[in-house]
Amino acid sequence: MYLRFRLRLARHALLQFAASLTSSLEYILLGFGPVLIGLLAVIALPGMFAATQPWPEALGLVAGQVVLISAPAWLLRKRLHPAAVHAWSQTLPIPARSRWLADAAVAALMVGPVGAAYAVSVGIWLYQWPDWLRPVAPQALLLTFASVLAAWLLSTLTLAQRNRLPTARKPGRTRPAPAAYIPCAAARGGLALAYYWKQLFWLPFWRAENVIGIQQTLLLMGALASIAAWLWHPPLIPPALWGACAALMTMLLTDRGDKAVAEQIAVLRPIATQWPLNAERLYRLAILLALLPGATVLAWFAALTLGRPAEGYSHTVAVVWLCFAATAQIAIVALRKLSTRGRVGLVLGAILILTAIGSELWN
Repeated sequence: MYLRFRLRLARHALLQFAASLTSSLEYILLGFGPVLIGLLAVIALPGMFAATQPWPEALGLVAGQVVLISAPAWLLRKRLHPAAVHAWSQTLPIPARSRWLADAAVAALMVGPVGAAYAVSVGIWLYQWPDWLRPVAPQALLLTFASVLAAWLLSTLTLAQRNRLPTARKPGRTRPAPAAYIPCAAARGGLALAYYWKQLFWLPFWRAENVIGIQQTLLLMGALASIAAWLWHPPLIPPALWGACAALMTMLLTDRGDKAVAEQIAVLRPIATQWPLNAERLYRLAILLALLPGATVLAWFAALTLGRPAEGYSHTVAVVWLCFAATAQIAIVALRKLSTRGRVGLVLGAILILTAIGSELWN
């Protein structure tokens, strides 16, 4: 019974997630349809190519495949097993074996479609039968199967970790004695807005199961690394690909950050009206600071391109890319009343235009 309940809960969560993507699906297919088809063909390539490499490189490729396949289970773990359901189920006499079976079945539900995509990709490579695959075909198939199996196990462990009871902790002996509340000096001085921004916007993005802080950090690091690789332009990978990654992560960085700020403002607005602070000024500050990570990325790009003599790339293209990227960043924050479809169109359109401009940087 518990197994059926968890599977129905997971299917309902996935249907809700798919419904939330309906408005942007047509834009994704329009802008990245050929890329998605190509990705389906090469999705199993790293695992199969690992059979031709020495064991350290092969282990790294397989580990990357495992993390990639199991990522959806980690990203959607709160939808697959909501906190309210988790707290309710902990009071029921459910055997540990039933919980493990339920976690394994939900993990299989997540990994199954990816495994099917891998099977299609493997079939394409076996049909093409390139020269490098012929001597190592059995090992390549074994590594691909092992990566999917390991991803299923990792997804099961991820869900099982969420299903664990929290450990009880004894109160610390150094806990201070209760005392009357006294507002700190920062909350009463000229830095009051910055203090309340930290308390009401910055800290909540890192607390409990909120992943906004981690998400923004990863996007920022990815954007900075993509721009560095784009300007370094290592062999084998076209520079335009790094430029596309930089455009994608830069735009998503600002879009996701502004969306998180908007959701936090919606939570605070009904309860902040009775607080002794200028809430509207605080909201404007939070919206303005949502541009800071994107501005950091643009400053990094400007320092690597405009801050040194041109060596094979165009300063003019770099300036145009910077100007359009800054305009797109401001538009995302300024046009906050756009519909969901309009916002998705704005973000994807900016990514495509920045990718087109960036492809001329090294020409």
